[in-house]
Amino acid sequence: MEFTLNKNTLKDNVYNLVRKAGYRFQEKDEKNSELIFIRPLEKAGYPRFHLYIKKSDEENLIFDLHLDQKKPIYKDVPAHSAEYEGELVEKETERLKQALNKA
Repeated sequence: MEFTLNKNTLKDNVYNLVRKAGYRFQEKDEKNSELIFIRPLEKAGYPRFHLYIKKSDEENLIFDLHLDQKKPIYKDVPAHSAEYEGELVEKETERLKQALNKA
C-alpha cells in the first residue's frame, strides 16, 4: 500500500520518525534509491511489515508498505508470501501516517 507525504511537513528526519514508529533500518538500496525498514510482529522475525521509502520529487516521499507473511524459501530470490492490501496493512498504514505526523 502506497502513500505520499510532503517531507517539509515532517518534524524530524525520516530515519528518526520511522524508528519512533517501531521500524528498524534494514538497508539502503542504491540501485532504486530506496530506504528499507522492517517491523517484525513476532520474535522469529515473521510476519513483519516491510517499508520502502523513496523520493518522488524534491518535496515528497513515497512510502510503500506490505506485510511479509513468511521468509523467502529460496536463497537470493525475492519472492515471498506478501500482502499489499487488507485490514492489517490498512491499519498499519494509518498508524504509521499518524506517527509520522505527530512526531
